[in-house]
Amino acid sequence: MLELVKSGGWLMMPIVACSVIAMAICLERLWTLRASSVAPAGLLGDLLAAFRKGKLETEQLAQIRNNSPLGRIMVAGIKNANHGRDVMKESIEEAASEVIHELERFLSPLGTIAAITPLLGLLGTVIGMIKVFNEIMIQGTGNASVLAGGISEALITTASGLAVAIPALIFHRFFLRRIDSLVVSMEQQAVKLVEMIHGQREED
Repeated sequence: MLELVKSGGWLMMPIVACSVIAMAICLERLWTLRASSVAPAGLLGDLLAAFRKGKLETEQLAQIRNNSPLGRIMVAGIKNANHGRDVMKESIEEAASEVIHELERFLSPLGTIAAITPLLGLLGTVIGMIKVFNEIMIQGTGNASVLAGGISEALITTASGLAVAIPALIFHRFFLRRIDSLVVSMEQQAVKLVEMIHGQREED
């Protein structure tokens, strides 16, 4: 592997750096975007039961808010439940927009890596081919081994760029889809919370 990096030239360094960053982002997002962490099961029922018993104190609300993104959204609604359905709904929407922004954290850099690494690889190949043609001008076409080695080195950057870009693109699409699913789930839970508190829906 080290020999491949060396033979690929200086453009292998940003490609390797992109691969490390992409891997770190993927691991972090896989951990952060777990359904059990974002939208814990049973949170809605527990929150409604405590609200109706009048047992929701400031410390408990702060704990629920900090435990999960869904808890943050629901606490924002609970705090404004006494101001009417519309105000409660608006507070939930404001909290949800912040939560969605945080769920999409690091996805833009991951998408950028998926876009630029093939270009870096292509640039490395073009530079390598320029070197090969310079050698042809100097030595002629008699030394086939030199030409073959130069072309092989030139293509290493393209292969490396694609090897980084393809997984990065796959994970980028995967995370976007997971976020969409989590947002739909949280939206359904938030709607249930509003309607149950204001007596427009029976508990499931």
